[in-house]
Amino acid sequence: MFDVVICFFLLGIFARLVNSDLKLPDQLYQTLSIYLLLAIGLKGGLELSKQPLLALLPEVLALMALGFIIPFLLYPFFRALKLSAVDSSALGAHFGSVSVVTFAIVMAQLAANNIDVESHAPLWVAVLEAPGLIAGVLLAKMMTKQHQSNTAPVSWRVLLHDVLFGKSVLLLVGGLLIGAIAGEKGIAPIKMVFIDPFKGLLAFFLMELGLIVGSKLKEKDALHWPVLVIGFAVPPVLAVLGAGVGMMLGLSVGGVAVVATLAASASYIAAPTAMRIAVPEANPALSISVALAVVFPFNVVVGIPLYIHLAQWLTA
Repeated sequence: MFDVVICFFLLGIFARLVNSDLKLPDQLYQTLSIYLLLAIGLKGGLELSKQPLLALLPEVLALMALGFIIPFLLYPFFRALKLSAVDSSALGAHFGSVSVVTFAIVMAQLAANNIDVESHAPLWVAVLEAPGLIAGVLLAKMMTKQHQSNTAPVSWRVLLHDVLFGKSVLLLVGGLLIGAIAGEKGIAPIKMVFIDPFKGLLAFFLMELGLIVGSKLKEKDALHWPVLVIGFAVPPVLAVLGAGVGMMLGLSVGGVAVVATLAASASYIAAPTAMRIAVPEANPALSISVALAVVFPFNVVVGIPLYIHLAQWLTA
């Protein structure tokens, strides 16, 4: 079943491609991003309050390892495409981290198809956010060691502060903690704000992202061949890897689909900020073009349905 929120994303792309004057106010876009992160965290925390935390430790460790290893796995492929060492490392960090909006879309798609998911799935997003970023920085510093005089030293204190206390992680983890502490009774008074309208507000947010992607698609040389090769080839491969981890952890059909989708996604919010601080010599336009102009729309329109079918096939 095709989820209606994807139509809003496609509408945004179309509006930009035909030079429409459609635009969401910047303040609304920022407000929606804060709302979505908090709402995802709250919903996960609400379900987390019903879970034995110690039982989730294997999942947490396995997903952290998955996020950390992805940049190292992708590095040789990016180098084979003639990307520089720092660009390969930074781009790997974008894939090692996750797209929260892609998570929201796969959850909506699964709900539309009546496929159950582990109730603590938002915890996976929070767990996967940081390890890939840290791995990307380590990789960049390792591979440019021989040129250290030309490489800006990284402030690990600043980097860790930005990764762990940046908006996306802070709101996700904060929402998880609030939901877990408050429980069902505590969340009840704000349910009509954070739970019920979630999908409608997600549609607004996706329309704005469609406008941004449409702008990227119109930029000259934004989609040169390495960007397209990476954007179309990497997500399905990482999805298979993520699905394998999900199967190893004994997750449900929905859980395997979610982990596959998270592995296939690329961060375009937390990762660019962290890489700008830690690897300033990397080309941010390359990573943004791959993550937002190719990977995100590919996953939304084509990838997620494929990953759901993959999960159903593996768990049959």
